[in-house]
Amino acid sequence: MKKLVVFIFSLFTTFSAYAAGNPFMGNNKNQIALNIGQGVNSGFLIPPPTQLVPFYLTHIQYSQPTTFFKIPARQSINIGQTLGFGQKYGWNWDKYTIPMIFLSEDIAITHGTNWYFSTGIGVGLQAQQNERLGAKLLFQFKLIGGYRITDNWGIEVFMQHFSNANTATANYSYAFYGLGMTYSF
Repeated sequence: MKKLVVFIFSLFTTFSAYAAGNPFMGNNKNQIALNIGQGVNSGFLIPPPTQLVPFYLTHIQYSQPTTFFKIPARQSINIGQTLGFGQKYGWNWDKYTIPMIFLSEDIAITHGTNWYFSTGIGVGLQAQQNERLGAKLLFQFKLIGGYRITDNWGIEVFMQHFSNANTATANYSYAFYGLGMTYSF
C-alpha cells in the first residue's frame, strides 16, 4: 500500500502543471467557451463511445483563472441545454431535452506551451427530474484535451459525464463526447 501511495504522489508531483502560467487562457483573465457534445448511452464514469444516441449537449461556459493547490485551474459557470430526438436502446431521448446550469472547476493535470490535459468536477441543476437521473441535482465529471491556437483562441475535445451521484433511486447518467471553442480576453 505504501508503494502505491508513493507512486501516486510521485506521479502527481512529476507531471503536475504548476501555476507559473495558466494553460487554459494564458495571461488573460476571462474566457468564454462554446461546447457541443454527442450523447453516449452508458452508465460508466468514463463511457466507451460505442453506443451513440440521438442525444446532444450544447453549453456556454464563462471561466476565470484560479489554482487548485498551486496547480493551474479555471472556475466556470455553465449554462447548457440537452437535446434528445427519438428512441434508441430502450430510452425515449425526447424526454431529456432539458436546460441545466452548473458550476465547475477544471484542473490542469499536465500541460505544455500551447496544450493541456485536464480533469474537472462540477455541481448543478437540471430544470426537471426524469426517470434517467431521478433528480434535478447534477454532479459532473469531465476530461479535457485542449490546444491554444493563439493568445485568444483555443480548441478542446472533451468527455463529460453527468449523474446524480446516487442521490436518487434512478441513476443512468448522461455522457457526452464533444468539441469546444474557447475565446480568452
